[in-house]
Order: sequence, then C-alpha cells, then structure tokens
Amino acid sequence: MSVLNVRVIPNAKQNKVVSEQGQLKAYVTAPPDKGRANKAMIELLADHFNVKKSSIRIIRGETSRNKVVEITV
Repeated sequence: MSVLNVRVIPNAKQNKVVSEQGQLKAYVTAPPDKGRANKAMIELLADHFNVKKSSIRIIRGETSRNKVVEITV
C-alpha cells in the first residue's frame, strides 16, 4: 500500500502524469464536473502504475485539486 499526494489539473490538452518540483501531477482532459476529473485521474494513475482501477482510492480531497490517494498492490 502506498499513499501519494497528487495535484490534479483538469481540462488539460492531454492526459499525462508528471513529477514536477517533487510533486506528482496528473493532467486530465476531463472537466471537474460531477467527478469526471476524479474518475479520469484514477484511470490515468492505474495505467501509469500498472494496477487495477479498483486498487486506487481517494482518501482526501474529493473536491480539491490536491488529493491524497491510496494505491493498494
């Protein structure tokens, strides 16, 4: 199990995960509307870390750009 701090940037031009200034940033094309950006972030992180989507859970920051995410392997 890993706990990560992730900054989500919605409405990006493309989906990507980068590490900038020591922080993980998830750029998603989905808008921050009705949880679409959260869902896109989970799918993106699952693909990036090569785990199932069900292994990723948002612990804190459901409505914030700064999130604490738990990844269970």
